[in-house]
Amino acid sequence: MFTCLPVYIHPMRRAPHLSSFLFLLLAIVLSIAIGSVFISPVEMWASLTGNGQEITDSILWKIRLPRTVLVALTGAALGISGASYQGLFRNPLADPYLIGVASGAGLGAVIAMSIQWPYSFWGLMAIPLAAFAMGLLTVLVVYAIARIGHTVPTTNLILAGVAISSFATSLTSFLMLRSSDEVRRALGWLLGGSIQAGWLSVLAVLPFLTVGIAVLLVSGHALNLLQFGDDQAQQLGLHVTRTRTIILVAASLVTAAAVSFSGIIGFIGLIVPHVIRLWLGADYRRLLPLSLIGGAVALLIADVLARVVLAPQEIPVGIITALAGAPFFLWVLRRSKNQGFW
Repeated sequence: MFTCLPVYIHPMRRAPHLSSFLFLLLAIVLSIAIGSVFISPVEMWASLTGNGQEITDSILWKIRLPRTVLVALTGAALGISGASYQGLFRNPLADPYLIGVASGAGLGAVIAMSIQWPYSFWGLMAIPLAAFAMGLLTVLVVYAIARIGHTVPTTNLILAGVAISSFATSLTSFLMLRSSDEVRRALGWLLGGSIQAGWLSVLAVLPFLTVGIAVLLVSGHALNLLQFGDDQAQQLGLHVTRTRTIILVAASLVTAAAVSFSGIIGFIGLIVPHVIRLWLGADYRRLLPLSLIGGAVALLIADVLARVVLAPQEIPVGIITALAGAPFFLWVLRRSKNQGFW
């Protein structure tokens, strides 16, 4: 498998944390304000401080705010996991779906959709829980297939991921054809249509994302060392196999959790880390937190566009990210070949 050369060493630059948080704040305000009923910043502030009108409070606290939080968490998860995968595999085209997490989660969701669950707490949670379980199971299967002795070669891992992903996608298509009544619902989920948009989903996904993101945020130095290659990283004191395993599990946990509650949303984990790397260099101590914030901003903006492009009809946000991400992917591929990243 082709890998990019280690290019992470750049002069230390001033981290634009303030501007990143300002962009995030602006994206949050837009996400809360825009919808079938527009909520002005004044009305928003009144509701947040307990002085708003009853109907505005209901829209903001029960619909807009939980959706905004869930979208932001999903984008943040995809952004930081994408940066982690690109550093782990030393490949600028790696993204959170490289080893089949999304395909496995999609299969689990479609399986759950084909069963008539009762309208209860566990019935409502069946789809995201099944998606989460199958996403993690896919990672474990891919990892077991790729492992040779005590090592997991990157080439084996990616090839196993492609094979298992294709197998899961085929099973998903078969189940959708067999369950015609659920095809529209399943298709919407696979295109990034959020199944659960209330506070229940936020509370359910938060523990998984908190653990996974915390592990990834402290892995910047290790990812920097991995850019030199396994042998040199080992000589510099890094336990390569253990580090790779920890980062892989954490990134997969974050991806599976995000996909489970928000549907399959592509290209955020590819675009955001790559743009930040071009802008500020590939020091992963800086790249990881900025990819976290950038992923949240990117997905919030895509979600707003999904609501307004064909308003009052809403399209799955995965379509928006795909329309933006596919040309970007081709540009990255062309640039990588021309500059010898492969």
